[in-house]
Amino acid sequence: MTMPHEPERIVADTNCLVSRLLLPESVPAQAVRRAVSDGQLLISDATLGELAHVLSRPKFDPYVSVQDRQEFIRVLNRVAERVQIISPVKACRDPKDDKFLEVAINGTADLILTGDKDLVALRPFRGIGIVTPREYLER
Repeated sequence: MTMPHEPERIVADTNCLVSRLLLPESVPAQAVRRAVSDGQLLISDATLGELAHVLSRPKFDPYVSVQDRQEFIRVLNRVAERVQIISPVKACRDPKDDKFLEVAINGTADLILTGDKDLVALRPFRGIGIVTPREYLER
């Protein structure tokens, strides 16, 4: 008897999530869709807060209504697992990116999905794979 396959635990960075909403056919959007359907997305208060802050920018008004942006965050809140950050991480050359490493470490992630060069430079990070959206789709 085979054991049921555990879904991959995946952290998607803010840019991937914004792409999922604004550019639904883009490579990052496709990667996030696959992560949600085949894996378990992980978020923290800090990563969700950054996403909400970025999506509240008026520059997005011509593309997506405020209501759709708020609904996107509500849906993400439902489909993603909220990770409590117990062990802080300070490892990235861009300290603003440490919050994604924190979710990955504290949430025992398998993967970080990002196109951010500061995060990609760390791969692998403490045994956690760091892949670009394209690499994720091509595996």
